[in-house]
Amino acid sequence: MKKVRLAPIYVALIVLAAISVVPFIWMLATSFKHGHDVYTKVPSLLPLDRKTGEWAPTLENYEYVFDLRGLGTAFVNSVWVCLILIPAKLLIDALAAYAFARVPFPGRDKLFVLMLGGMMVPTITLLVPRVFVTQELGLFDSQWGLIVPNIASVLDIFLLRQFFMSLPGELEEAARIDGAGRMQIFWQIIVPLSKPVLSVVTITSFIFHWNDLVWPLVVLNDPEKYTLPLALQQLATAEAGRSYYIMAGAAVAVVPVIAILLIFQRRILQGIAFSGLKS
Repeated sequence: MKKVRLAPIYVALIVLAAISVVPFIWMLATSFKHGHDVYTKVPSLLPLDRKTGEWAPTLENYEYVFDLRGLGTAFVNSVWVCLILIPAKLLIDALAAYAFARVPFPGRDKLFVLMLGGMMVPTITLLVPRVFVTQELGLFDSQWGLIVPNIASVLDIFLLRQFFMSLPGELEEAARIDGAGRMQIFWQIIVPLSKPVLSVVTITSFIFHWNDLVWPLVVLNDPEKYTLPLALQQLATAEAGRSYYIMAGAAVAVVPVIAILLIFQRRILQGIAFSGLKS
């Protein structure tokens, strides 16, 4: 009986999921179409030749955006930035969260509250000071200018701190009795027990920085250093009216994120569940 009562909910969820997936399927299909097969009287989801009606996919759109519009270089730049930024950010955020959660020092709670208060300041108001500091450090118009200013996140520190505080203190006490130092406790006890929340922070950070447009738009001037969102924005401006090129570029930007979400969806849900139960 319970399954029968839940059946309408399942049907509604399936319909909503299908509606959400259709734009992505349309984007992928359009990215494989020839230009003259996109604008037809009767829209077709599949990449079909409008004259013969036969299956006619093409990779010319991807070749164009990768070679002539620089999306290949921008893709490599985005991968490089994320490979450096995400591990460094995760390490610094985890160490800071551990200090706020487990290491007693004068003014710890006041400093943490002050740090959280900074989250109330709109990000756009900090844009000019961040640009000034980036210029003074000699990082302007470089990919390090994308990494260094984003190497710590107050929100991630807050989430990790809350999870660390929920872990049993007896584990640390037992480790100290055995002669373990704070860094040993952090690496051998705290980190292994925190894999779910660390996974969530890693994936959400990757998605944010992979899709970030505003900061690269401000910091970067050299097209050879553009990240993928910035190169895609330039592509959309230059190729306005030729949606097949724009769809190919969008697929390059979106597919890696979707793939990561599908691969690690269980880890994400597990991390959210752990955070909800432990906090």
